[in-house]
Amino acid sequence: MTDKGMNKRGKILIVDDNEDVLLSLNMLLKQHVEAIRVVNDPNRIPEFLISFEPDVILLDMNFSRDAISGEEGYAWLSKILEIDPKSVVLFITAYVDTEKAVRAIKAGAVDFIPKPWDNSKLLNTVNSAIQLSFTKHGSIEEEVVERASRDVIGSSPVFQKLLSHCRQVASADANVLVLGENGAGKDVIAHYIHDCSARAGKPFVSIDMGSLSENLFEDELFGHEKGAFTGATSQKVGLVELANGGTLFLDEIGNLSSQMQQKLLTMIEKRQIVRLGSTQVRGIDVRIICATNVPIYECVRNGTFRQDLLYRINTIEFRVPALRERGDDIIELAHYFSSFFARKYGRQMRGFSSQAESLLLNHAWPGNVRELRHTIERAIVMSSSDVIGVDDMRIESMSSQTELKNDSPDVPLKLEELERLAISKAVERANGNLSQAAEMLGITRYALYRKLEKLKL
Repeated sequence: MTDKGMNKRGKILIVDDNEDVLLSLNMLLKQHVEAIRVVNDPNRIPEFLISFEPDVILLDMNFSRDAISGEEGYAWLSKILEIDPKSVVLFITAYVDTEKAVRAIKAGAVDFIPKPWDNSKLLNTVNSAIQLSFTKHGSIEEEVVERASRDVIGSSPVFQKLLSHCRQVASADANVLVLGENGAGKDVIAHYIHDCSARAGKPFVSIDMGSLSENLFEDELFGHEKGAFTGATSQKVGLVELANGGTLFLDEIGNLSSQMQQKLLTMIEKRQIVRLGSTQVRGIDVRIICATNVPIYECVRNGTFRQDLLYRINTIEFRVPALRERGDDIIELAHYFSSFFARKYGRQMRGFSSQAESLLLNHAWPGNVRELRHTIERAIVMSSSDVIGVDDMRIESMSSQTELKNDSPDVPLKLEELERLAISKAVERANGNLSQAAEMLGITRYALYRKLEKLKL
């Protein structure tokens, strides 16, 4: 969730019989959403569905009567969807395997939140679920849906030229292929094209194609009818159908198997879908934007990606420049992230030292904007001053970068020292509150306990 998206929209109901989990999730999410209710007794779910009307439900898969199988979770999922078929449910579980994942998705769950969770990934999952809920309930509005285009930042000529081209083709409604390295901002460009188009007020539905297995591909994209297979206790509208009238963003398109490529090609060519368990053909009206970081033309040459599919998705083609190619955009983005994380962690920051800015400009940024964001967040947590210095960021300039060998005896020592320093700083910042310190570090409280014991802190 970005700073611009923190208008505290979306109501979350968390159902788990572990009080520590309820506390941790409540603390993490309360600054990002409109309202949260927590309940440790699943029998109260119907009451909260009526009185609270949550947009997203975080549901424990295994309650005290059944610690592993997840049957209680499946039963309550079915009950929730019986009360409100449009409910958006995320399972919380420490026991995830492929069979359970397939069964849960087919039964109507949107996604999993593993225990322990990664804070950043959890926030992204919850944010996507909130957007999906708004879409399902027909209340998707520009001020409600987080628009990545609001965070389109960069004044460099190469980036401004890209944005100009995006605006130029936005109204053409042609399919677009966005190429670029990991973390360069391909999703930001996709959002920008959507927001500059006539479809701006309609849904923007993003699908991570790389995370879909062949077992879930059709169900996730096209949906299913009640009774289509064992466990299909309710109707499910697929993501393609949810995007109708708007934009369908297919991320990591280069990772699809040949069978999945064929199904996608058929959908694009015919502009039609058929839900699993149905014979009814449904027409779709979507603008398709695809993205990949793989060398797609090389994949066509070696036969791992269909040439006819490539021709269907690359009517217009853009390449997002790597961060190292964007010059002073690095500083502009760094200041933006610094302001954002300073507000998040309650810090008063005055910016960067001149040496720190020089270091930012000289770093290679192999992880691009995503790496820069994480670097600045870590610096805000680690800094003991109101000015971010070189030591706060823990990066090396391109001229001084050296590759450490795996067998170097210094590697474990350095990593342990960094970990010890990060934990000490976080606990100090949180005034001894271990839950807050764990949140700053992006780990669970239990993980923090283990590290404190291991490092003898």
